[in-house]
Amino acid sequence: MFDYETLRIFTWAIVGILLIGFAIADGFDMGVAALLPVAGKTNLERRVMINSIAPHWDGNQVWLVTAGGAIFAIWPAIYATAFSSFYLALVLVLAALWLRPLAMDYRNKIDNDRWRQVCDISLTVSGIVPPLVFGVGFGNLFTGVPYTLNAFLMISYQGGFWDLFTTLPIICGLVAVTMTLLQGATFLQLKTTGALRNRAQRIAVWSACASLALFIVGGLFAAQSDGYIIQSLMNKNGVSNPLTKTVTVMENGLLHNFVDSPALFIVPLTASIMLLLSAILSMAKQAGSAFLCSSLAVLAIILTAGSALFPMIIPSSLNPSHSLTLWDATSSYKTLSIISIVAIVVVPIILGYTSWCYYKMFGRIDNRFIEENTTSLY
Repeated sequence: MFDYETLRIFTWAIVGILLIGFAIADGFDMGVAALLPVAGKTNLERRVMINSIAPHWDGNQVWLVTAGGAIFAIWPAIYATAFSSFYLALVLVLAALWLRPLAMDYRNKIDNDRWRQVCDISLTVSGIVPPLVFGVGFGNLFTGVPYTLNAFLMISYQGGFWDLFTTLPIICGLVAVTMTLLQGATFLQLKTTGALRNRAQRIAVWSACASLALFIVGGLFAAQSDGYIIQSLMNKNGVSNPLTKTVTVMENGLLHNFVDSPALFIVPLTASIMLLLSAILSMAKQAGSAFLCSSLAVLAIILTAGSALFPMIIPSSLNPSHSLTLWDATSSYKTLSIISIVAIVVVPIILGYTSWCYYKMFGRIDNRFIEENTTSLY
């Protein structure tokens, strides 16, 4: 198998792939749910929207569950720190995700407008809250999280819930929300017809433009933000220990990786181009190409965040030398070896059966289809 250093990078990439898969696949589920009150003007149209994601939404959450399990196995200290620091925020995400199956399953059980309205609001919340919280969370990884470690590597978090909402994290949260809305709108173009599809095309254009503007603003703000630099690192290939390094804060250094390796600027440039193309292709009514560009934009935006952070994972704003990094917060060599083998086998299987499901269930849904199958659909 690979050496320890290579395994650390490989498993870091595995976590990235799983998060990208979640953002792309579950992103259009959440985007469609978030757009219910905007795109769906009648109960029939909202049922079309809900049933467009019905065959896929639960399978798409596999990416999130798998990513959570991978983080726990690969970076146990990261997992512990994240739940200590973002506990209330993660509870909000879980609560929002619980609303989706409840609202979808029970929405059509009672023939009452007020009941359906409550379910629609629940679905909208389930579509907006998770990307917002995840985006704000990632933004806090850029600015640093207020925690320290003791000699036993026990975490002491010294922040509060509202401390998470500073300027850069809020921008990141808004980028995540608009990115999700774009995924949902481009997916609706693929799955719907008539007035609903036309509305989805217009929403896709506006959400792509908003996402691009926020992404650029976030980049400009990040360029003026401080970054965390590893000055010295001991036991790089030995036992993981976050206390064996020295980290300093570099003024205006958040994007130092891009400055050191200018070729990395290709990644955010690709994200910007894909967002612009998604808007143009939506206006041209090229649904498939618009969805592809939207998905590539999601991929490039997450890669941009990963490139800016590397090798940091959760930096400490209170004691930078206690920051958790790729080199000192991983599990043992044997654990990473097992996880790598499992990932090499399992990830292609997930991609394969997911692609097969999309292929078998491909096609548009219209009002007539809902009316003809009204008792068997959501």
